Amino acid sequence: MPKKEIEVVIDVETTGLDYTKERIIEFAGVKLVNGKIKEEFQTLINPHQHIRKSSIEVHGITEEMLEGQPEEEEIYPKIFEFIGDAPIVAHNAIFDFSFLNRASKRLYGKNLENRYIDSQHMFKEVFPSCESCGLECLMNTFKVDFSTRHRAMADAMGLALAYPKLKKMYEQKYAWEISQLKNIDYLFERYLRIQQAITTMQTEMQDLKSIFKIYFEQGGKDVTAHSGEVLTYNSKKTFSYDFNQIKDVLDDIGALPKAVKLNNAFVDRLVGGKALDEETKDKIKLARIEITENKNCNVVKPDKH
Repeated sequence: MPKKEIEVVIDVETTGLDYTKERIIEFAGVKLVNGKIKEEFQTLINPHQHIRKSSIEVHGITEEMLEGQPEEEEIYPKIFEFIGDAPIVAHNAIFDFSFLNRASKRLYGKNLENRYIDSQHMFKEVFPSCESCGLECLMNTFKVDFSTRHRAMADAMGLALAYPKLKKMYEQKYAWEISQLKNIDYLFERYLRIQQAITTMQTEMQDLKSIFKIYFEQGGKDVTAHSGEVLTYNSKKTFSYDFNQIKDVLDDIGALPKAVKLNNAFVDRLVGGKALDEETKDKIKLARIEITENKNCNVVKPDKH
């Protein structure tokens, strides 16, 4: 008989986004056996903790809805029994896994030993040209119908239906990549040639745009290609502003979030560094709205000196 492959697709809703302080308020799991749905588990959890308004706006779960629901000590044994030692599958899995792992350490003094599988990473690998790598885009790509979103079972079930198809394509791509490892030296040289070609093409395009600009500045009219694209020209003035002078005005009219783009990497360095005290770091952590995990390769240029 073929070996049974068990995977558990999960989704959690929480009181907030900082797994070190917030709690899970809804858990849903769908057990897959060889890619087929075999079992489901869903529960609300009363953590006796305030739910942040920003989180309620996402999942719609209020503190009143959690009254009379199972408490952590009662429900987590059932959750971990359902999961067992199977791999955990989730979209942006580090978020869901971090909350479950924190609960395990808090209640039982031990880390989860389950492997976690990030379907968001898989989706990026298989469909790198998609504008979004969110769960909704994944479900649309694999024609999964859904009427409810941002509740744990709806999202877990949607992912459970799409995941086996995504996994098949990901494994096909991974097998092809493994077959190419013996060619790594040649592939790196090829990568550098492609990189240089892109740089050259970008430079050439900029040169052409410079000619187009001169054409219009000398009175040229719009140019229409046979395929319908129109080459046109516009001029727009831009200004720089003293942020400290306009911050309060922007805040008063509700435009501050749109006007200011937060440098997340800088804030991460602040929180991870030694310049701030723990109280200030905690205040910044409370403002977290998402957790992601990025893995990248980098090309280091040779030292010219």
